[in-house]
Amino acid sequence: MTDDTQARIQQLVDNNDVLLFMKGSPLFPQCGFSSRAIAILNHLGVEFESVDVLQDQGIRQGIKTFSDWPTIPQLYVKGEFVGGSDIMMEMYESGELTQLMADKGVAASA
Repeated sequence: MTDDTQARIQQLVDNNDVLLFMKGSPLFPQCGFSSRAIAILNHLGVEFESVDVLQDQGIRQGIKTFSDWPTIPQLYVKGEFVGGSDIMMEMYESGELTQLMADKGVAASA
């Protein structure tokens, strides 16, 4: 794991209000967990960026170190690590994820 990779991940997290590290793309998720994460974000109606970890082995391994979280996808909101798809689902169902977006000033896209 290089410091350069960690710096790249930090920059991505810092520069995007809502960022999902995932396998595949929002249009073509490459795993069920990434697909579920995209569905939740789309349902919330928030704008988000995604990073396809399958395109970059450095980031694929580096993000696990960065967050100290072993699985992908990983959601970040305003620089804060939220969790993977299971946590996203629990938070979505309880209303916490909607509240988090509101608290962080992330507006639903029109």
